[in-house]
Amino acid sequence: MSLTAVPLATPMRHCTDLRRYAVDDHAGTKLRTAGAADAFLASRRVLFQMPGTEVGAIDLPAGHGRVDALAADEFVVVCDGALVLEHATGRTELAEGACAVLPGGSSCTWRTTHPTRLAYMRHADRGTPAAPRVIPIDTQAALQPSAPPSAELLTSPTPTCRSHVDHRSADGEFTCGTWDSTAYSRKAMRYAHSELMVLLEGAVTLQDETGASHRYERGDIFVVQQGALCAWDSRETVKKVYAIVRPQA
Repeated sequence: MSLTAVPLATPMRHCTDLRRYAVDDHAGTKLRTAGAADAFLASRRVLFQMPGTEVGAIDLPAGHGRVDALAADEFVVVCDGALVLEHATGRTELAEGACAVLPGGSSCTWRTTHPTRLAYMRHADRGTPAAPRVIPIDTQAALQPSAPPSAELLTSPTPTCRSHVDHRSADGEFTCGTWDSTAYSRKAMRYAHSELMVLLEGAVTLQDETGASHRYERGDIFVVQQGALCAWDSRETVKKVYAIVRPQA
C-alpha cells in the first residue's frame, strides 16, 4: 500500500486546531491511496507532510472495516464519534478524546455506530519494530520526572514537569504518551519536531511566528509543525497527551 497526495501548498509552520480541521469536510488535501479499499486508509485528508511524517484527518462512516499490516506507525485520536478496534491482543474502545497507537505492521478490524472523525500522526519508522500491537494511551499512568524547558527560554520560574511514554518507535524518532507541568512561560523557540497534543487539563496560549495567539483548553486537539516558531504561556498546571516526531541526524 502506498500513499500519494495531491501536491500541497507551502507547508503551514504554526499551530493548527486539529479538532476543527477534522470535523471540516472541506479542510485539507484528499489522499489518493493506491490499493486501499478500506475507509481507514482511503478516507484521509492531509494537513501537512514532511519527510517521514504526515498529519491529517480520517473520515470513517458508520460501519466496519479491516486494516492489515499498516505500513507505518500511526497515532490516532477521536475528534468526533467513537471507535472500537478488535486486534490480536484484545479490544480497544476509543470514545471522543481517547487516543491509541497502531504500530507499523499491526492489523485490526474497526467498527463505528455513527460517522467518526479521527486526527492522526503517521511516522515511517526506519528501525525494526517489535511485535506489533494496538497500544491505548494510558492517561492515568504514573508520571516520572522529566526535564523542564531550557533556562534561557524561560520567562517564569522553572516548572516541575513529568511524563510517561506509552510508545517509542524502533528508530527512536516517534514517541507518544502523557506529560504534565506546573505553570510556566517561555519565549518563542523554533520547533525541531512536530507535536500533536490533546489537552487533558488546564489551558495554554501559544503565539506563532505570524504574531497570532492560539488559546487551547481542556479537550482541545492541536498540532505544532516542525519549523514553527512558538512561545508558550500557561497560568495553571497543564496535562496533555503528546505524539512527537523528532527527526534524528
